[in-house]
Amino acid sequence: MALIIFDYDGVLADTITDLLHFGQEACNTLGIKHVTTADDLKSLEVMSFASYGRACEVPEHLIDAFVRICLSAFAEMRAPPPIFTGLSGVVSHLAANHTIAIVTTNSSQNVHAFLAKHGLEGFVHAIYGVDSPGSKAQQIVMARHRLSRDGMQEPVFMVGDSLSDILAAREAAVTSIAVTWGHQSLATLLRGNPDYVVSSPHSIIDIIEN
Repeated sequence: MALIIFDYDGVLADTITDLLHFGQEACNTLGIKHVTTADDLKSLEVMSFASYGRACEVPEHLIDAFVRICLSAFAEMRAPPPIFTGLSGVVSHLAANHTIAIVTTNSSQNVHAFLAKHGLEGFVHAIYGVDSPGSKAQQIVMARHRLSRDGMQEPVFMVGDSLSDILAAREAAVTSIAVTWGHQSLATLLRGNPDYVVSSPHSIIDIIEN
C-alpha cells in the first residue's frame, strides 16, 4: 500500500485554457498590459498563481490581487474543468489499494467541485490547497503523517507537472513522478531530476504497482 499525492492543475485537471483566460482577465482588471501565453507557465521555478502573476509582469504590490482574481474566476466557473483522458480510471484503480491525496496551489473548494463533477470525491482522502498552511513540501509531509498507517514505512509518491512539484517531493523525501501532459515543458521538468517521467496516465500505475 502506498500514499499517492497528486498535484491538481496540469496533472488531474486540464486547466491551461482557463489559466490563460483568467490570467488575462486579471491583467486587464489590474491595468497590466500583458498578453498571456503558455510560455508564461512553461519554465516557472515555482508553479503558483503568484509566480504566474510575476511572469505576466504584474508588479509585486498587485500580486495578491492577481491571485484573488484568478482563484475567484475558477470558483465562479459554471462547470469545473475537464479531467485529462485516462486519469479518472487511474485514480479509481489506485484508490482500491492505496491512499490518495491532492496537494495544490489552487483552492480546496475548487478541487472539491472538480472531484464531485468527475465522480472521484470518494477516492481522495485529503486535499491540501492554497488555503491550507505550509509550503507544498510541508503539505506533503503533513499528508504523510496524517494518512500513512501507524508503524508502517509506506512508499509515498508525488505526481506533478512542474519543477516546483519535483523539488517539493525531494525536500519532503518522497518519490517524484513528473508528467509530461501538464503546464511545463519536459526540459523544465528534467531540471529537477525527477525519479520518474511519464507520458501516459497508465504509466503511473506501472510505477507504483510494479
